[in-house]
Amino acid sequence: MEITFGVFAVASLAVILLGLGKSGLSGVGALAVPLMASVMSPLQAAAITLPILVVQDWVGVYAFRHEINRRILAILLPAALGGIVAAYFLAARVSEDVVRLALGFVSIGFVGVTLWRNRKDDAPPTRADVAPGLFWGAVSGFVSFVSHSGGPPFLIYVLPQRLPPASFAGTSALFFALVNLMKVPPYLWLGQFTRAGFRVSLMLLPVAVVATLAGVWIVRRVPQDKFYAIVLVATTGLGGKLIFDAVRALWG
Repeated sequence: MEITFGVFAVASLAVILLGLGKSGLSGVGALAVPLMASVMSPLQAAAITLPILVVQDWVGVYAFRHEINRRILAILLPAALGGIVAAYFLAARVSEDVVRLALGFVSIGFVGVTLWRNRKDDAPPTRADVAPGLFWGAVSGFVSFVSHSGGPPFLIYVLPQRLPPASFAGTSALFFALVNLMKVPPYLWLGQFTRAGFRVSLMLLPVAVVATLAGVWIVRRVPQDKFYAIVLVATTGLGGKLIFDAVRALWG
């Protein structure tokens, strides 16, 4: 793969979005792979971003290591592992574009339901119940394996619980840190990593770390109501992007 200035510029912007997403602004980072796919194949984009995601995840985990909701992780992680295993065995039979289309509609529907539910300031937060957590955890693991888009299912389960921003960021960071580590062996077995892609990943790592630290700084200074407003806007944009990409691929 030829690394031109344009390719590197687009990839750097994508990594900045990943960094903001990994520091707590969930939904923003999922725009990175579609952005990179505009200058390279989606397979290359996914393979290049996975090592970067792993590094960014652990920067976020370290920054918010004292503010993690263990109950949420105990519910979501086993289910996510099951979703990853299912995606590995079904990868050749599942259309990534159909997954994107469904996830896009779910994301926008979730934002609509959240705004309706929170139309009153006194709307109570939900609990970390097991059954919905197992479902959305499995969905998050599945779509994360297919297209690095595990954020919306995670948000659907966690966002209504109204965690403090730092706790939300720490829980999100550790969840996706472990999910992305789970994805490394099956990605290796499927032959998705290449030397050229790994070189691009190494070149982008400094940008990735700086972007993640900048996102941590933002999250710690944004009031909770504005924080969740940003997350909802980002989720809406992501849902629209997923629908657009899927429709263009399926019927374009």
